Amino acid sequence: MTEDEKKEIKRIIDEQIESVREEIEELKELTKPVKLDASVGRLSRMDAINNKAINEKQLRDKKSTLQKLERAQERYEEGKLGKCLKCGKEIPFGRLKFMPYTTRCVQCAGR
Repeated sequence: MTEDEKKEIKRIIDEQIESVREEIEELKELTKPVKLDASVGRLSRMDAINNKAINEKQLRDKKSTLQKLERAQERYEEGKLGKCLKCGKEIPFGRLKFMPYTTRCVQCAGR
């Protein structure tokens, strides 16, 4: 991978970290408890509880993605980004652009 490609991946990681952090803050607001005294009907309350559960799942997924991106940022700083952790081969630039947090090449990820 060239230096320009590495810089582009670093930029993508930084942008995605910022975006995911913003989404996490929004989801935290959406996952606050549904108040019992809220003046909603029975079905509306059930919908609110269901939506809260869906948002909680999204929040867990976003937190997991953030951790992966932060680890990718660490690997970049250590000079290890772009190398497959299993076989040691270089991960293709296109794969890193799409999933900058990936740690395996296509062959190893498919096994």
